[in-house]
Amino acid sequence: MQPFLNNLVDIFEQPCLLNSKKIALVFGSKKITYKELYGIVNRLSFSLYRLGVEEKDKIALWLPNCLEFVYSFFAILKLKAIVVPINNMFKREEAKFILEDSSAKILFCSIDKVSDAKNLLTRLSSLKYIISNPVPKDDKTLINFYDLINSNIEIFERKINIEKSDIAEIIYTSGTTGRPKGAVLTHGNLISNISDCAKVIKLKRKDAVICLLPLFHSFASTVCMLLPIYVGAKIVIMRSIKPFKRIIRTIFKHRITIFVGIPSLYNILVESNFSKLFLFLIRFINPIRLCISGASALSFKTQESFEKKFKRLLREGYGLTEASPVVSLNPLKINKPYSVGLPLPSVKVKVVDKDNRELPNNTVGELIVKGPNVMNGYYNLEDATKETIKDGWLYTGDLAKIDDEGFIYIMGRIKDMINVRGLNVYPKEIEDLLYRLKEIKEVAVIGVLHKHKEEAPIAFVVKEGNITEKEILDYLKANLASYKIPLRIFFKDSLPKNSTGKILKTELKKEVENIFI
Repeated sequence: MQPFLNNLVDIFEQPCLLNSKKIALVFGSKKITYKELYGIVNRLSFSLYRLGVEEKDKIALWLPNCLEFVYSFFAILKLKAIVVPINNMFKREEAKFILEDSSAKILFCSIDKVSDAKNLLTRLSSLKYIISNPVPKDDKTLINFYDLINSNIEIFERKINIEKSDIAEIIYTSGTTGRPKGAVLTHGNLISNISDCAKVIKLKRKDAVICLLPLFHSFASTVCMLLPIYVGAKIVIMRSIKPFKRIIRTIFKHRITIFVGIPSLYNILVESNFSKLFLFLIRFINPIRLCISGASALSFKTQESFEKKFKRLLREGYGLTEASPVVSLNPLKINKPYSVGLPLPSVKVKVVDKDNRELPNNTVGELIVKGPNVMNGYYNLEDATKETIKDGWLYTGDLAKIDDEGFIYIMGRIKDMINVRGLNVYPKEIEDLLYRLKEIKEVAVIGVLHKHKEEAPIAFVVKEGNITEKEILDYLKANLASYKIPLRIFFKDSLPKNSTGKILKTELKKEVENIFI
């Protein structure tokens, strides 16, 4: 890409003009060329302009994976307005918090959200319009999405000056530790991140990226939508990961070269029983050249099993919404077990202690991040911003160590660190050991209050074979110091997870709180 591209609208428009006949988006049986995408976005942008959308207005997208999400995203940016994605799995009151906090003016929603959206329209003074597709017949409170782009209206020719420092998105964090906070991401933040990602994974115009992950999430939005458009590649959007046979058909039909997933998805693929013929095809005819895992921790056991079974590279990365979101990724030619890779080219990282002193290599402390990808701050939360960004460094809240070659190893969240009689215990160290046992499918280690030890580790385990609590503890005792050994092993059928597959340790803590006090 050319260095003069200063905003995401330029990033969008240049591929559309240079690759007009090339397929940009595939969704089910629909194929949209870059030329068609350019026209749809411009017509929608003009319609939003006629509805009164102005610079810096917030426009919310409460949509599943669909073409309308992509169309709306760029049409909003073209007006120098701000995109506010909402988790499509949120219920009405969860969505209300984000709409109210951001003062969103317009809400795009899917048909299943219409009833809730209409309720919110009557309750929120800032919300002026609901746009959906389809719209119930004779419902004059809603606007039909396709009426906006199919009307015989002019193309909106952008004359708005958009700078790198202008806000593109406000993405609300998951809120697992409290109320969601809106991470303010600028055009420059996102351009920096997609440019770095393109270099590291060597993304080309001929690539085809499958979008299985929800586009409301920063990982999917950046890696599965903005990044492919940046280089003029093809995006194949899927609404659901089920049935898996449809995903496999899609990979072959559309010649997918980049597969982006989360650990739970790769776990399912590893455990699936495929025929010998299918495995032959997927290994030797499969067009995929790279699989990427993000959003939550990938166990080395899963990675090793996946690469052995499918004969494809699986590389883990690390990031957070506040960093647009990618911070690091394992290089294509090098992969270190248990590492989340090297920082992106324009990203700096270091590990510090509680007094903000940089720690030497291979020492565990808090990982902090600096670079043009780091957010402006949290929307309307000055104190939270000051706590998170200090002297330009983003304090991630993650415990990590960096080896002598610069590879990052995430050891868990600071809040998850367990203090056993003044000694630090890192849950991930125990989890990584347990994942080496073939009888263990999933594991989560948490700290619980204990009347004699201040805190003590306990483990929740999902089995995929016959193993007893005693056998697990004996194995750990042979590999860990005594103070790191879990007090108990609890067996479960499954572990609670959020929309990106991240294990919700807060839910597990609720199950056992006060047991050991």
